[in-house]
Amino acid sequence: YCAEAAVVIVACVHFPLILLSLGMAIVSNGRCLCIDDGVNFIKPANIEKIEVHSPSFSCQKMEIIVTMKNGEERKCLNPESKFKKYILRLTGRES
Repeated sequence: YCAEAAVVIVACVHFPLILLSLGMAIVSNGRCLCIDDGVNFIKPANIEKIEVHSPSFSCQKMEIIVTMKNGEERKCLNPESKFKKYILRLTGRES
């Protein structure tokens, strides 16, 4: 029992730190979906879906979340990156 509890505690502490380093999105309630600034570039051939979230009451910043073709990985794109203009053009949301 103690060993299982220790594994759960270690996972809860380390998992968010791993996500922070990868520009990944997390689902949360009433908060921003991206936990950091995100990545500056994603190879377009690897992109399956693009979600653009405008600033809102629950999150004060624009968030661009890209689902990769492997279907399992989601990454946040840095809204301050030059690549953002290309992505917004693809989605019809010119800035």
